Formats: sequence, structure tokens, C-alpha cells
Amino acid sequence: MEKNLVLIALFAALIAALGLIPQITLAFGVPITAQSLGVMLCGTVLGAKRGALAVGLFVLLVALGLPLLSGGRGGLGVFQSPTVGFVIGFPIAAFVAGWIVETWRGGALLWVAIVGALLGGVVALYIPGIIGLSVVLDKTIVEAAKLVAIFIPGDIVKAVIAGLITSALAQARPDSVLSRS
Repeated sequence: MEKNLVLIALFAALIAALGLIPQITLAFGVPITAQSLGVMLCGTVLGAKRGALAVGLFVLLVALGLPLLSGGRGGLGVFQSPTVGFVIGFPIAAFVAGWIVETWRGGALLWVAIVGALLGGVVALYIPGIIGLSVVLDKTIVEAAKLVAIFIPGDIVKAVIAGLITSALAQARPDSVLSRS
């Protein structure tokens, strides 16, 4: 129990730390950040439930006003910004990534973690992200999807990095990848 709490808090802090990497904000208000890599890692390393709880803790701290999102953003105003769908989608993304790694036991962890990170950290994250962008910017779903299409190559790279880190961690310390225990 204590180990789980420590890991949940540690991974929430990892997402916050990845927000310190300078962001690139696009013209329509959505930044390119490294925090989605942290969300992917929460799922692929901690598993579905613990990963979603770690990201949920991070989102709660943001809602309480801590400036943990990239660029020092935090507070309830975040939930009225173009990024609202992505912030709300973070725990869903971690859960999906973790669920895939937990349940798909047949493949090599590297490839399973990459697929989990792609399906969780890209597909499952983009659905609420596009919906939120559509609502806040008063665009159609197709128009909002076109706006975020530029992020897909970078998020694919992040998914590969998450897979590599998860696989390397499993080789170095097999018991630390809770999604496989």
C-alpha cells in the first residue's frame, strides 16, 4: 500500500517535472510539451489503475491552482482553455496504456509498451482533446482534428521513448514495472 502511494506521488511529480521542459505554443493555443510522455509512462510502468491515479493526482493538483502544467499553468482556468480535453483525457490515456500492457502478455514488453503508449497516449488522449478543442474554439470536430494533426509525429516519438524506457526499466529492475507484475 505504502509503495503504491509513493509511486503514484512520484509519477505525478514526474509529469510536473516534464512540464519544466520549455514548451512550444502553437497559434491556436495548444502547447507541445513533454508531459504526455509522463502520462504514457504512468500507464506503461505503473499499470492501468495506479497510472490513472498518478495522473488523476496531477490533474487534481493543477485544478487546485498549482502551476504544474507546461508554461506554469494551473487553476480552474485551465478547464476553460483549448487544452481542457487533453487535461481531462490524461488519466484516461494512462489507464488505456496501462491496461494494454497489463493484459497483452504475449509480446515483447518493448513493443507492447509502444502500442499501449500509442493507443493510450495518442488515440485515447486525442478523443477528449479534440472534443475539448472543438467546444472551446467553436470548431467542428473535423476542424479541431486538423488543428492537432501536427502533434501526431511528436506523440509517436514520445510513445517509442515510453516503450524504450519501460523496457529498459524492466530489464534493469523487473519488479519496478508494476504493469507486468
